Amino acid sequence: MGEFDNKEREEVFSKKVRAGKRTYFFDVKATRSGDYYLTVTESKKRLEDGVFVKHKIFLYKEDFEKFAEGLNETVDYIKTHQDVVEKRYEYSENGEHTTKTNDDFSF
Repeated sequence: MGEFDNKEREEVFSKKVRAGKRTYFFDVKATRSGDYYLTVTESKKRLEDGVFVKHKIFLYKEDFEKFAEGLNETVDYIKTHQDVVEKRYEYSENGEHTTKTNDDFSF
């Protein structure tokens, strides 16, 4: 088996999150031994050629707690040092979207 075998793994669970010009995919997959792991993919369409550029990280269960701690600490830092304006996106049937800003600064 080659280095790209993980692309062939069946998804156990998937969550798609659209956020403006980016889409995030949170996919739970299983190793050959049945252990779950998480892939987080950011997908963004390049304006100049319409190609989708994807960035992916793999997160294994033994790292979940440390990863969550680091993420939470970082988000808390940002929320403490800057106002965070949550954007609401509305999608039309043709795939275009508009941004609505919520006055609530909670994250």
